[in-house]
Formats: sequence, structure tokens, C-alpha cells
Amino acid sequence: MAMMEEGARSCLLQSRSSLEQDIRASYLMDHMISDGVLTGDEEDRIRSKPTRKEQAAALLELLLRKDNQAYISFYNALVRESYGDLASLLHNSLPLVSPEAEKSFSDGGTRYVQAVLSEGGVPQRPVVFVSRPALVNRVREKLYRLQKEPGWVTVFGMAGSGKSVLAAEAVRDHALITEEFLFLSVCIYFLSVFSLSLLILDDIWDSSVLKAFDIQCRVLLTTRDRSLADCVSGSKSEVAVESGLEEDQALEILALYVNGKPQRLPEQARSIVRECKGSPLVVSLIGALLREFPDRWAYYLHTLQQKKFKRIRKSSSYDYDALDQAMAASIQVLSEEHRELYIDLTVLEKDVKVPAKVLSVLWDLEPEEVEDVLQDFVNKSLLFRDCHHRPYLYYLHDLQLDFLAEMNRSGLEQRYSQGPPTSGDEECLYWFRFLTYHMAKANLTQELCSLMFSLDWVRTKAQIMGPAHLINDYVEYGTILDKEVRGHFQEFLSLNGHQLEQRPFPDVVQLALSQPDSSEVYRQALLQAQERATRGGLYLDWVNKSSLKSLSRLVVQPHQGSIYSACFSHDGTKIASCGSSKTLRVFKSTSGEKLLEIQAHDDEVLCCAFSPDDHLLATCSSDRKVKVWNVERGTLMRMFEDEHEEQVNHCQFTNTLRRLLLATCSNDKFMNTKLWNINKPSSQNTMFGHLEPVNHCCFSPDDAYLSTSSSDGTLKLWEVSSANEWKSIDVADMFPEQREQTEVMVKCSTWSADGRTIICAARNAVFVFDVETAAMLLEIRTSRLSTVQYCHACPSSNLVAIALSHYAVELWDIETSKKMADCSGHLSWVHGVQFSPDGSLLLSCSDDQTVRVWETKKVHTSSAVCLKRDSDVLFNNGDITVVAADNRNRLQDLIGIICLSPFSSLPPSLSLPLSLPPLSPSPLSPQVLEVPSGTSLATLQGHTRAVLHCQFTPEGHTLITSSEDTTIRVGPFSFFLILLSSLLWFVISLPVYLETHTSSPSLAPSPQVWDMSSGELLQDLVCHQGAVLACDVSPDGQLFATTSADKTAKVWSSASWECVRLLDGHQDCVRSCRFSWNGRRLATGDDNGEIRLWNVKDGTLLKICSRDNKDAMDSLHGGWVTDLHFSPDNTVLLSTGGYIKWWNVEKGEALQTFYPTGANLKRIHVSPDFSTFVTIDNIGILYILKKVE
Repeated sequence: MAMMEEGARSCLLQSRSSLEQDIRASYLMDHMISDGVLTGDEEDRIRSKPTRKEQAAALLELLLRKDNQAYISFYNALVRESYGDLASLLHNSLPLVSPEAEKSFSDGGTRYVQAVLSEGGVPQRPVVFVSRPALVNRVREKLYRLQKEPGWVTVFGMAGSGKSVLAAEAVRDHALITEEFLFLSVCIYFLSVFSLSLLILDDIWDSSVLKAFDIQCRVLLTTRDRSLADCVSGSKSEVAVESGLEEDQALEILALYVNGKPQRLPEQARSIVRECKGSPLVVSLIGALLREFPDRWAYYLHTLQQKKFKRIRKSSSYDYDALDQAMAASIQVLSEEHRELYIDLTVLEKDVKVPAKVLSVLWDLEPEEVEDVLQDFVNKSLLFRDCHHRPYLYYLHDLQLDFLAEMNRSGLEQRYSQGPPTSGDEECLYWFRFLTYHMAKANLTQELCSLMFSLDWVRTKAQIMGPAHLINDYVEYGTILDKEVRGHFQEFLSLNGHQLEQRPFPDVVQLALSQPDSSEVYRQALLQAQERATRGGLYLDWVNKSSLKSLSRLVVQPHQGSIYSACFSHDGTKIASCGSSKTLRVFKSTSGEKLLEIQAHDDEVLCCAFSPDDHLLATCSSDRKVKVWNVERGTLMRMFEDEHEEQVNHCQFTNTLRRLLLATCSNDKFMNTKLWNINKPSSQNTMFGHLEPVNHCCFSPDDAYLSTSSSDGTLKLWEVSSANEWKSIDVADMFPEQREQTEVMVKCSTWSADGRTIICAARNAVFVFDVETAAMLLEIRTSRLSTVQYCHACPSSNLVAIALSHYAVELWDIETSKKMADCSGHLSWVHGVQFSPDGSLLLSCSDDQTVRVWETKKVHTSSAVCLKRDSDVLFNNGDITVVAADNRNRLQDLIGIICLSPFSSLPPSLSLPLSLPPLSPSPLSPQVLEVPSGTSLATLQGHTRAVLHCQFTPEGHTLITSSEDTTIRVGPFSFFLILLSSLLWFVISLPVYLETHTSSPSLAPSPQVWDMSSGELLQDLVCHQGAVLACDVSPDGQLFATTSADKTAKVWSSASWECVRLLDGHQDCVRSCRFSWNGRRLATGDDNGEIRLWNVKDGTLLKICSRDNKDAMDSLHGGWVTDLHFSPDNTVLLSTGGYIKWWNVEKGEALQTFYPTGANLKRIHVSPDFSTFVTIDNIGILYILKKVE
């Protein structure tokens, strides 16, 4: 193997120390492997070294044993990975075969090379030139192969991709000219006298021209038609030219034209590059125009966006006067038939790749015919093919698509006058996704409204594509749709999108029945439900939903697992989220449509944060790593993995780009807060001061200070410029009564918009401090049963949002010290809240796997009554009476338990809510109230400990109470309401009482049965190895069943008190049971959401419900199965848990599911005819459901 030049080797040795200190070998080796100078085995040996520095040393040691090409590849890798200062150390010693070394000459190469190029007619470099070394080297490699035999090297690409410049640059090489070819000729300067001459044919379109040069010569050909060389003899090789430059390269060209630096170009420069996808032609044309008119950045960007290609005119040596002429020339070479088909591609959407079957539908041709046509387009660089998928996917460059749309504007409406093409083929999902786009483009407004305002379309597209695409359609085409009806459908999808992501797919009609009665969605759903009910379908109408106004604007389920962090982008259009799934997701804030998803870390991702320009996203994790991602490409830009030794809890960028820094904090003992310059491999500063984990860090609005919140009970403020501690606030002192007992953990902090106050959270409190004086200005105490997980100050008002462990978000006005709203809807701990940059929206994220977006103004002015789950219901000749305590009368934070006499004579006109006077009953003494006046008739004395439950006997004349004092008391009452209270959060449901006997469930494994008339203990049963959780008595009174935490259920004889059936098989606590009305079946439900149906006669298992329907919450029923009811004809079983389900008893299959807003339903009340159902969820919403007839 050839050795490295001595000058290059000496330069490497001299620079070795600097290189080992700074380079990250893993970044560089990918490029060197691509160049073929490094093998996979060599990479593995280097990666096996334990430290970064040792890896760098091993790479350099290997490099010194290789040749010139390895030196060049290493140099190019340094340039690509932004090690510019290190690359400069190697530049002067580059071997002459390197394209980078040739930059030392005015036009590339030695004087001899320049003379040969000039004689051969090779054009000079453009005035503004940026090298594309990877492509240049690829062309040179192909040319070197021609030394053995004549042949053709075809450089192909779309119009304006830079083929001619690339070909000229490839032959600007001393070794290539002196060693391989004795002469170069371009186009007409062809000489056949030299067998080793190189003929360059530039921009050839016609195969007949090519055949004239088929004389066993060596030819370099540039063309737009990849297949052009098929008509000639000899060996052939190809080099495909990408249609666009990298963004940095394109910006460099624009900067050279205007004599500036890329980083100082206006924002429109980046937009121009993105709009044309980095097309070298467009960038050069616009750059040349800007040289003459440097203030026209916005004008030329607008020109591109408006597709006014004629205004982007020639200002160089390019063959066409304007961009539109260059684009048109490519199409004119097609046959007339193919030209018409190509123009039809106007219907395609930008950045969307489609299979051939989509175009088969469009053109009404056989798939094989379509593939032949597409191959012709691909060969002529008029279409691009993604070969990484099967079947192949095809797409147009944005410039091609824009040009087609401009020239075919009038033909679109005619094309769709009979309606857009559709297909149900799985590979034709394109039409499901973009049908609305094409209809809008064709001005089919009426047809578009009919489609988008159809519940059938919503169901079909949501099931195939997911809800986010649908929501995005209503946002995108909102201006041409009826505003009111569009709002109905958009609200329905936004609030139920997380349900529509579930599999099995939910019944859309049932979901839609929960919409307001005035909604078009509800109207269509009710009509469909009524029609299906005539065919045996089961649907439930939520009849009292008009009293509830949802505050959420959007609900998204972006991850399978807890969500620990979510944040708005600085322009408010995107939301990023992360959590226990180890993934990072970015989605639209208007629709929830996924824009990006990355498997970000090896462990839980604890925080994510956008950079001020939204181009970058930082993440940190329990894996101790901090990563910075490119948002647009989803690529990893930087990883910091060596400095934090414990999990990294939080990360945040500075608020402005003046001096972009990233702050991180961790569970490290001492070096737990760091500042990073993302362009450097190590941290810039470390803050020393906290001796316990730091949970949160936050820059002040002007980026002058950084606040840190720590488990050591302090909030510290640091000067960013010096990393010195500025102030320290001992938050633990605010809890003097608790400090000695447990540590005080400061969870987080947030700055007011003016930077004068700072707000922090600890335990169940939020404190507001003056930044200058560190004096406390305000203290907000939330529920003592909850902890504050996060807080965030609104940038446009005095509001602060507080995330709480009891599933709620609260809004407080820190100016008036008043709570403005409770935002209910989450089903588990809320980990984070954040206002949008303009303060109009608020997001929250939770363990329930959802991100909710709220409209700040609507939340700000709303208030909702929250009921407690313990309630009783009376069904009386069609009238429904519900009694429950609410959150405005919490009875001194005690949980109320309510029971109605079954024969209370209530007036038919009684309406809810029934207003009762404020009550403060003792937990030991139940109160008896008259209905509907609410007059207290009696206070029942006798129990010595808290009363757990009360129950009227079926005839309504006797009341039974059970207590923690282990006694059951029986007393005569009739026609009254009884209200109790208890310090305990749980209430165990009592069974139906039969004549003079009762059995009582207990937290002990020994229920007792008493004679109610005498108070005599009839039986004390030791029946389970764990707590008895439920019991039920068979309709004939001969049997009763018990269920237990020992995962079993038992059936007992009421006559002998003996266990007659042991029912085992449940994998979790068996929490509920119910006999069928004919006594033949027993249903049991457990804490894993599984329901089992048993044959009472012999104890055999008949059916298992829910086995194959496990949902995202890792439960078969969204939670514990808490209540069960059979229909009077024993054909339907009703169950409650996280939601309500109706089952076909014979088949064990679900008939219908109702999803409440909250979860954890405790019990459900069922009317005698099984047509009305009443329950209350864990966030206090009352549901009165009636079967649709």
C-alpha cells in the first residue's frame, strides 16, 4: 500500500497533541468509512478504547500508517464536523489530489492544469463557488476507472442541480490530467487522435447526438436523462447529483454574493434556501440578483413563494433567461402522451412520497404501465424515486411541483369536475390523507364541506390515518368551511383524539353522543344511533351534559407511558413532549399532528426544551446524558455524556440568541448545575453551592441570571456571566412546623415576565419572592392532600399555573392572591404546565399519558361544580333523583356518604342540583334530612368511631349503619335522606339486605351476619386469606358470594354457612361480584380490569371478558372493576372501572363502551328497566346515561 507523503505525515505528528485533545473520533469515523479509508473492524478497535482521548489517539496512530487518501478523508471529516480550527492545521500539507488543497490556486490546480483546462474548453469556476467534495471525489473515482478501457461516466440530475460545474471541478485535478488523460475536449472540441483523451459532453439531451461519439473513446457526460447512455457501447458508470445543496452550503453561496458572513444573513436567507430546497441554480440566480439589489431579500422570497419564476431572471452564464424556461425545457423533451401524464402530477402534495398504485388510480392505467412511465420520468430527472421502500416511492422536487402548479392552474378544476379519484387500497392511503387538499385546490367547496362535515368520513379517516390529520384539515381549510359547523367537528376531534388513537378502535357514534345537543356532530350521531338501535345496537345518550362545559382545547396522547415534560416552541406552533417511553415527540399545537418522533435516550427522558429560534431541541434523561437535536431533520447535533454522574433532571436554553447557552441540573452531589456552549464538547461553567440534587433550573427573561431549585430546601440565583451565586433563599424556613420532621424539596421556579419576582414551588405551596430583596411577597397554599409538581408564570398576565399531584391544574392571580380556576381532566399526577409565548394557551402533561391544551381566557373565566363520587339515586316512574355532596361544601374536608330511602315521596318537579344548607356532621353521628327541604330531622348517636356506610332495607322502614367501631346499628326510619361523613377515603359497598339477615363486607377476612330484629350475631365467617372486598346475595336468598384481596371469590350457602364453590383464576384482587337475576351466573371483576362469568351451579368458568382488549393504561378496563349489574333478562352485563362497558353475556364480547371525562368510577346506579345509568367520576362529573331508543 502507498505510504502517506512525508509532509502530510509530519504535519499530523506536529498537530497530534491538539487533535487528541479536542476531536471525537466517533464523529469522524463515519465519514472516513463512507470514503472507504477505514474498515468496520478498525472502527470497532478504536471504539473499544475506554475514553474519548484514547479513541482519538488510536485513530491518529492508525492514520499515520495509511496513505494520502486517508489524510484527505480525515481532513474532510474535520471540515464537515465543524472542527475548522483543527482542519486549518492540516490544510497546507494536503496532498495535491485533494480538492480542498486545490483551493490554494486561483482557479484550482497548477499552471499546467489550468493551461490544459483552458485548451480543452473547460469553463472557469463560477464567480461564486462552493465545493461539493463528496460528489467531486465520486466523479474522479469513476474517471480513474476509465484508464483501463474506453467508457462513459454519466453525471445526471435535474435542471439547475450543478452538473456542469461539478464535471468541470472533477477534471480540475493535477494527477488525473497528468497521469490518466493527455487531452480534454468539451462538446465540439473533439479530437480522436489521442487514445487517452477525455471527451466531455455537457448537457446532452438527444441520444442521436450521443451515438455520433460512440467511437471507443473515454467520455464524461452531463445530462438530465439517466438512460441516455443506454444507446452506446462500452463500460458505463453513473454519478447522481442531488437536487439541492446542504443548507450551510447554500447560505455560504448567498453570503459570498453579498460579501457577508452566513451567520449574519437576514432570516429570509434561510427561508429562500428552504423554499427552493437548496437548488444551486435558484440560489445562484437569486444571489446574483441580490448583489445588484441587496435590500430585496423579502421581495425575492415572496417571488419564490408566489411561484413567479419569470421574475427570477438570468444574471449568469446559464443557458436559459429565466428559471421558468429552464424548468419548461425539461418537460418539452417528453412525448406528448407522457407530457400530459407528467402535468397530472400537479395533484401531488409537497414532501409526500407515493407508490405507483396512487398514480395508477389517477391515470386509470395498469400498475405495470405506470411503472414504465415513471421510469422514463426518473431517467430524465423529472421525478425522484426512493428505493429504500418496497414498493418504490416517487416524489417531485418542490421547484418542479411549483412550476407544474403554475402552468396547470386552470386545468386543476377541470381535472376534478367529476370528483377526485379515490381508492380503498391500503397502498393508496395518499387519497385518504390528501383528498381534502385536492378538493380545495380544485375549488370544490360544496363537495369539500359535505365530505368534512360527515361523521362517516371522520370515522373512516380517523381509523386509517389517526385523528391528528383530520384536525389539521379543519385548521388548514377553516377559511372556506362554515365556521360554526367546522368548530363542532374540530372540538369533537380535539377532545377525543386520544380515544381515537386506541385499539380496538372505539365507536365514533357513541363518542359523538357526548357532544352538546346543539352540535352537528351530536345531531348526526343521534340519527345513526337511533337507526342502529332498531337493529339491536346499544347506544347511550348523556342527557345532562349541557351543564358541563369542557375547558380543554386539545387532548393528545403522544407516548405510551407517563409524560414528564412538554413545552411550546417559541413561535407557539409546535409542542415537544417526552417521558418514560424514552422518546421525544414534536407535534402541531393546533391539531396534535406528529411532526417528529425520536428514540431519544436509553432511559426515561425527563425534560425537553426548544432553543430560542426553535431550530434545536435539548433533552436530558435518567441515563445521565444531555442531547441536542436538529428539529427539522430529527438528527443528533451534540451529546454531552461525560460530566453528569447522576440523572439529569432539567434543561433549558437561554431566552435569546445573543449568547446561546444551555443550562442543565442533576442529582449529582456537588457539580449538579452546568452551563453549556453547544458548539463545545465540554461544559462552560459549573455552579457550586447546592449540596443535594437540583430539580430545576430557569433563566431570567434577560438571561442575566439562572435560578436553581434544590432538594436541600433552597432556591438560588446565579449570575450567568460569572457563574457566581448571587442570592440564596431558604424556602425550607417557610415550613417551620415540618422542617424537623422531613426535608423540604424545592421542585421548580419561574420568573415573572418583567424579571422582578420569582415564583417557586415546595410541598403543597407556591411562594412569590422579590428578586432584589429576596422578601416573600405572597404565599399560596393548595390542598394539604396534594403536592405542587410544577409551576409556570404567564408571560402576558399575572396568572401562574400550578400542576398538582391530585390530577388538577390550578390558575392563580398573584396580584390579587385569588384562585381563578380549577382545570380538571387529567386522570393522574400532572407533572408539568407551560403557557404559550403569547399567554393565550396553556399546556399540561401527566402520568395519564396525555398532553392537554387549554385556552387561557376560557379557563380563566370558567368555574365548575365538582361532585364527590359517593351518591345515591332514586328512580321513580321516570323521574331521577340524585343526591351527592359537592366541592363547595366539603364538610371540613370530610368525605360525605349519602343514602336515599327507596320509598321517599319526592315531588316530580324536583330538579337538580338540590341546594341543601351547609352541614358539618360529626364522623360519629349520621344526620337524617327531610327531602326536598333539607331540614335536619335527627342526629343519630351511638357509634364510637367513624361511620363507614349506611343502607336502607328494601321496604324503606329500617336504616342500617356500619362503623369503624366494629358495630352495625339498625334503626326505624322512612321517607328520608341520610347524610354521613368519614375521615376515610374509601367506602365499601354493602350488599342487598334480605328479610332479617345481612352480611357485611369488611377489611378483615371475617364478615359477620346479624339478625336485624334482635341484633343477635348469627354467624362470624372466616372465609378468605385476605380482606373481603365485596359480597352479594342471590335473588332467592339461598346463596351469597364474597370476593377478596386473596384473588378468589367464594359462594356460600345461607342455610349452612358453608362454602359451596371456590372460584379462583383471577390474577389480582377480586373487587366486585354480582348474581344474575335468574341466579344461574355470577360475575366477578378484579383490579386488573378482568371480568369472569361463572356457572353458579357447578362453579365452572363460562367466559372471560376483556382478555384481548388491554388498553394503553395497562389495565383491561382502564382501572379496577368496581361495580357489576345484570340486565333483568340476564343477557347484558354492565361493568364500571376506568370507563363503563356493556357486555353480551353469552359471547363475553363488549357491546358498547362509554368513556367518561374522568376515571376511577366507584359505582353505578341502574334503573329497574336497565335503560338509565347514573354515576360520578373521580373529577366530580355527573353522568346520567339513557339508552337510545
